[in-house]
Amino acid sequence: MRIWALAWPIILSNITVPLLGLVDTAVVGHLPDSRYLAGVTLGATLFSFLYWGFGFLRMGTTGLVAQAMGRESDTDVRNLLGQSLIMALVIGSLLIVFASPLITLGLWLLDGSEVATDLAREYAHIRLWSAPAVLANYAILGWFLGQQNSRVTLMILLLTNSVNIVLDLWFVVGLGMTSNGVAWASVIADYSALAFGSYLVLRQLTRLEGHFLRERLLALAAYTALFNVNANLFVRTLGLLFAMAFFTAQGARQGDTVLAANAVLLQFIMLTSYALDGFAHAAESLIGRAYGRQDWQEFAATVRAAARFSLWTAGAAALLFALGGNALIALLTGLEEVRATAAQYLPWMVVMPLIAVWSYLLDGVFIGTTAVREMRNSIFIGLAAYLPIWWLTQGLGNHGLWLAFMLFTLVRSAVLIAYYYFHYHRPYRLNH
Repeated sequence: MRIWALAWPIILSNITVPLLGLVDTAVVGHLPDSRYLAGVTLGATLFSFLYWGFGFLRMGTTGLVAQAMGRESDTDVRNLLGQSLIMALVIGSLLIVFASPLITLGLWLLDGSEVATDLAREYAHIRLWSAPAVLANYAILGWFLGQQNSRVTLMILLLTNSVNIVLDLWFVVGLGMTSNGVAWASVIADYSALAFGSYLVLRQLTRLEGHFLRERLLALAAYTALFNVNANLFVRTLGLLFAMAFFTAQGARQGDTVLAANAVLLQFIMLTSYALDGFAHAAESLIGRAYGRQDWQEFAATVRAAARFSLWTAGAAALLFALGGNALIALLTGLEEVRATAAQYLPWMVVMPLIAVWSYLLDGVFIGTTAVREMRNSIFIGLAAYLPIWWLTQGLGNHGLWLAFMLFTLVRSAVLIAYYYFHYHRPYRLNH
């Protein structure tokens, strides 16, 4: 049950994320001109991709801290916090310095209308001031999760969203601001979360022994392990971003209706990921501790427990989509043409959770052991199957695109299973 105790706060945290987007949309959507909503949508999309790309700061910190906990090295736990925060603040500051070219490139790739792009540019220049806070929060969340404290994730996210929602309403409804008010609300909320997270960090440090080491924090050579982990995770994330962006772009080439239908169906995948991510994050922490101790009995028991919860969840999702998929589609869109188109591709959603579950689960295992090269390789081997299959099945239209995407997920899962078998199961005779 330790898996569930760690997973439920993360699952609940994930569920709160769309709430903020709904409030942003509702607040800006009631302004007299639709261009403000278009601008916020473009800007928010840009930052979703940007910050997702730096998610390695959370993942890498979790794995290394969990291993340090397994070794019972409080000094390593302390210094990994310092190193991760320094790296986050440096990257965040560089994003601010290079704001103009980054925003220009991102908005060019998103290709919105001229008016929406101008408003998105204003929104983005404001939002980017929160980059150091957002990335530092990633490091803090990873640090706590590595110590098997997932409730901090929920506490910080609830604070962030609450502050953001209140300020959205105050700035836009109360003060008459527009999309810039939504941007400033996000910036203030992110720094509020950092302040609260810093307080929790200081409180946790009083419970740890050991001490910070100057040479571990200031010498570049001391960052080798953290940099290697994070660099591979970053490349892996770029590959995953490419796969998603390519899918969206190819759907768009088939027309607005197909694009909209695919967007609706991708929400099914997001819904599944909220739960599977929770179990994967829990596995990261528990696996990392077992790996740090070299306790292979605990390692195997954790994999078994995480697999059970993950498979039950994937099976429940597949059943839900099979029996209630059309009702979910109707809930997500009122457009009959989009509903009818999405229904044609619903069978892919029934199969997808049963295939994707393995990549979520084993990502959690490999983050815990910091076997990040294997994670990176699985993405690019998957892409090597994805792109040729898409090319060969273009005659099948959107079914061919979904087939290619599903095979990308299948190959990625198969590669991770093979890595797991040869790296851990066979060498250490793990009994599952």
